[in-house]
Amino acid sequence: MIFVTGGTGLVGSRLLFDLAQSANKIRALKRPFSSMEIVNRVFRHHENLLSKIEWVEGDITDLFSLDDAMTGMKQVYHCAAFVSFHSSDFRKLMKINIEGTANMVNTALEKKIERFCYVGSTASLGRAEENLMLTENTFWKASKYNSGYAISKYGAEREVWRSMEEGLDAFIVNPSIIIGPGNLHSGSTALFGEVKKGLKFYSNGINGFIDVRDVSACMIQLMERSITGERYILSSENISYREVINYMADCFGKKRPTVRVGKVLTEIGWRMEAIRTLFTGKKSMITKETARNGQLICTYSNQKIKKTLGIEFIPVKDGIINACEIFKQES
Repeated sequence: MIFVTGGTGLVGSRLLFDLAQSANKIRALKRPFSSMEIVNRVFRHHENLLSKIEWVEGDITDLFSLDDAMTGMKQVYHCAAFVSFHSSDFRKLMKINIEGTANMVNTALEKKIERFCYVGSTASLGRAEENLMLTENTFWKASKYNSGYAISKYGAEREVWRSMEEGLDAFIVNPSIIIGPGNLHSGSTALFGEVKKGLKFYSNGINGFIDVRDVSACMIQLMERSITGERYILSSENISYREVINYMADCFGKKRPTVRVGKVLTEIGWRMEAIRTLFTGKKSMITKETARNGQLICTYSNQKIKKTLGIEFIPVKDGIINACEIFKQES
């Protein structure tokens, strides 16, 4: 039987959809208050597949709930994580992402889980010096550009490596920025929401992007291989944020942004958003971390996963169009 954490999130929902097409016994963990919005979006018109999933309530920070939920499981996909780039969420990031992952691998060892997949992030690779391309062999380095989220994912990944030393048959995937029909107000999908409202600004930063369908496909294929103790960067293309935003704007029928945000405006912008947040109480997508990282050039090699699986990734533009069309159908 297959166990999935983070089943109500962007990656988890797509993974459940793909697994349900071939597997009959799937158990997914959800918190009592988790929204099923993304799940319902992904499984629209496929209620028969959704009925294959056994939902259990629990929390990765609660060992007792994990002990019950993971009993009888053979394969585990650990997709659950907390994503935030607000400094006020630092402790929550450490607790959920690091402590929660430690709970997962410890329980997996106790339950003698046969195969374990951990969904990390390219953020856990740190930042390259002199704009060098990052690979699976890149070593983490302390940097002012490492966000709290990145630190938490690096710490979580260390727990997985530790569990491998203790005998867990596991592997790690490090997706870059994920494109898909997620929540328009949080995570990587929040950029769709901003563009849909009419975003006027862009930066010349570069990052890696990947369609959520490719992330899920790689995870499933790797799970069926006998490979263990490895990590894989999952990234389709390294392209500029400007190109990504332009693709989104075109699809939503909005004007492309025309105001380039340089370093000076970046520093002014995140400070103004911080002040606004103090008065409104509403967290903004623009923080010191997101604003500064938007100026960076971060590129990632996908050669290892392509050589291992022979996969050809969905072009970023096609992934954006697919997600936009889904969002437009719900408007």
